[in-house]
Amino acid sequence: MRKSLLSLISVAVLVAACAPSTRNSGEVTGVGGVSWAEPAPYGMVLINRGAYDMGPSRNDSVWGIARDDHGISVDAFYMDETEITNSKYKQFVFWVRDSIIRERLADPAYGGNEVFKIEEDRDGNPVKPHLNWSKAIPWRNPNEDEARAIESLYRINPITGQKELDVSQLNFRYEVYDLTEASKRRNRLDPALRNLNTDEPADPNEVIMISKDTAFVDDEGRIHRETITRQLSSEYDFLNTYIVNIYPDTTVWVNDFDNAYNEPYVRMYFAHAGYNDYPVVGVSWDQANAFCVWRTLIYKAALGKNPVIVEPYRLPTEAEWEYAARAGKNENVYPWEGTESVDDKGCFYANFKPGDGDYVRDGHLITAQVGTYTPNDFGLYDMAGNVSEWTSTSYNEALSRITSDMNPEYKYNAAKEDPYRMKRKIVRGGSWKDVSHYIRSDLRMWEYQNEQRSYIGFRCVRTQVGFARGRK
Repeated sequence: MRKSLLSLISVAVLVAACAPSTRNSGEVTGVGGVSWAEPAPYGMVLINRGAYDMGPSRNDSVWGIARDDHGISVDAFYMDETEITNSKYKQFVFWVRDSIIRERLADPAYGGNEVFKIEEDRDGNPVKPHLNWSKAIPWRNPNEDEARAIESLYRINPITGQKELDVSQLNFRYEVYDLTEASKRRNRLDPALRNLNTDEPADPNEVIMISKDTAFVDDEGRIHRETITRQLSSEYDFLNTYIVNIYPDTTVWVNDFDNAYNEPYVRMYFAHAGYNDYPVVGVSWDQANAFCVWRTLIYKAALGKNPVIVEPYRLPTEAEWEYAARAGKNENVYPWEGTESVDDKGCFYANFKPGDGDYVRDGHLITAQVGTYTPNDFGLYDMAGNVSEWTSTSYNEALSRITSDMNPEYKYNAAKEDPYRMKRKIVRGGSWKDVSHYIRSDLRMWEYQNEQRSYIGFRCVRTQVGFARGRK
């Protein structure tokens, strides 16, 4: 009996040993990998994917609003809790300043005076001068080099006599690969892959013309942007180069308002630390995009030499912005429920212009510190009022009819020679100077991409990769 039992056990072990492993059974099991559960970036909140009816849902003859609601869906993304502040934008300004100084430290044009070091003997006594001075040892004073490089970025104000940063030199150069255009079949390098219809033979001599942006700085320090149209030759044709002067226009407080005493804001709003937590203004659409690129660069640098793949920081699309502002609720025309701008206790929901000539009833004359008012249900502050916000979306009168209902976006990179009306970008949310109607979350407004205003700022978003859940 015992022998038979042992025999059965041996046979079972043999069968188990000879049976194919589930890992090597010839079945398709997929390729594994390490996924990274990305934490919410600092100062951002996760907006889960969802669907809503975008645009105004009813006609309003008083304000000239036509119903334009249509169902769309957006994927999950992170969004800044607040608008970008003066303090955060100053970090960008100082980074660009310091980067220029570092470059100039290696540039002979900004180096210290070259002198000749006299050789000394072991006792420290000068050696008889060389008859052939070419054998003397050239020497630079590193302290003088550093001082000269730093001073080159400053100027003396001819009126006040004070030393100040020469903001005209604060140019940020960056490159953006246009993956959208590079992905289109008509732009593929291999002619056989441009059309999958086998009834139409590929033309190996077909000429594909592409446009790309480039920029340079002339000898006078002026930035020149050009759009080049040429025959497609390589993937580099989709790499666009931009040079942007990133210092905000502090004079917007005077230029936006005729016959008003706003000089203190020109002097202090961006420069004084008392305004650090206020939203940055005087920033164009181009400057806001440059900030997003820079923010991506420093984030990737912090991840080390072999970082995980992360989505870049960018401006929100118009659809993302509205979805976030309305907290995904079709019934919301503001970031809060209902149509009143104050609660039962008379407390304001946002910073705007409460009445004709009355800016201060809500407690503020101009902008307010970010996060002053109660956030919406997504945890986002100041999605109505305070400052209007740039989006990435280009303006077009027929947007609702030409964009997709999934992650809708209309992007047009206007060339320098394009008509000015083609350089309009959508801004959302209304500002401190607008009455309550214009701070609605479902209304579309626009501004020219190179304009800088005392009432327009921005916030960043970043697409969330995996692990997001849909809205219930």
